[in-house]
Amino acid sequence: MDISVLGPCRVVQSGVSVVPTAVKPRKVLALLALHPDQVVSVSSLVEELWGECPPRSVQTTLQTYVLQLRNLIAASLGDRPPAHLPNGAKSVLVTESGGYLLDTQGGMVDVSEFERYSGAGHRALEAGDLVGASAAFRKALQLWRGPALVDVQCGPLLEIEATRLEESRLGILNQRIEVDLSLGRHHELLGELSGLAAQHPLHEGIQAQLMLALYRSGRRGNALEVYQRLRGVLSRELGLDPSPDLQRLQSAVLDSAAELELSGAARGLVSVGGRLAAAGPRPQVTGVAG
Repeated sequence: MDISVLGPCRVVQSGVSVVPTAVKPRKVLALLALHPDQVVSVSSLVEELWGECPPRSVQTTLQTYVLQLRNLIAASLGDRPPAHLPNGAKSVLVTESGGYLLDTQGGMVDVSEFERYSGAGHRALEAGDLVGASAAFRKALQLWRGPALVDVQCGPLLEIEATRLEESRLGILNQRIEVDLSLGRHHELLGELSGLAAQHPLHEGIQAQLMLALYRSGRRGNALEVYQRLRGVLSRELGLDPSPDLQRLQSAVLDSAAELELSGAARGLVSVGGRLAAAGPRPQVTGVAG
C-alpha cells in the first residue's frame, strides 16, 4: 500500500485508489494514513469525526465507515487476495484492541520519505557537504504536491497534523535556502524568494534572505527597498519596528559590509538554521554576524 498525504490524500492498494469520496470515511482513512502501521484509537477517530458531540450510534457509525473502506480495499485486491494477506481487506485495515491499524505491507509513505531525505540533508550539513545537503532537501520538498491533505475536510486532529507537516516543510525550505545562499546561488533564488516574500510580508526571516540575495546580486537599492517595505507593513499591521537583527542587516547593506559577502558569511548562514514559520514576525535574521 502506497500512501501520500503531502498534498491530496492518496492511498493506493494493488495499483488501485481506495480513497472514498464521502467526507467522513475519507477522514477516517486520512487519520489512519497519517499513522501507518500504528494503531489509531477509536477515541481519536471519534474526536476527529464528531468533536465533542458524537451521535448516540457512534460505534455503529464508525464501524460502517470502516466497512466502507474495507470494501474499497477488497475491490482493489480482486477475487484472489495475495498469500501475504490471508484475511483480505481485514489484513490491510486491521482491527486491534481499542482501535484500527492500516498495514502498508512495506509500501511507500511520502511522509516517511520526506523525513528520510530531511534527515539525510541535516547529516550532510553537519558533515560540511553543502551540495549534498541542498540536493537532499530538494528531494524532500519535491515530495509535496500541495498543502497537506488539501482535499480532506480536516477536523481537530487532522488540522493539527496538517499544520505540523506544513511547519516541517517550511523548516526544510528555510534550510535549503540557507544552504543555497551559502553555495552562492543567490541569482537562482531571487524569483523564489520574491514569491515567498509576497506570501509572507511580515516574516522577517524571508525578507532578510531576499535582501541578502538581492545585495549579492548587485542590487543594493532593491535590497533596501525590501527593508523599507517591511518596515511599513510591520508599522501598519502590528505597530512594530523591524527587529534589531533586521536593522543591523539594513545597516550592513548601507555600508556594503564585508560580512555580507559570500566568503565571509557562508559559515554563519549554515550555522543559524532558523525556521520559516508562516506567521512568525520575529525569526532569527540569517546571514549577518550577531
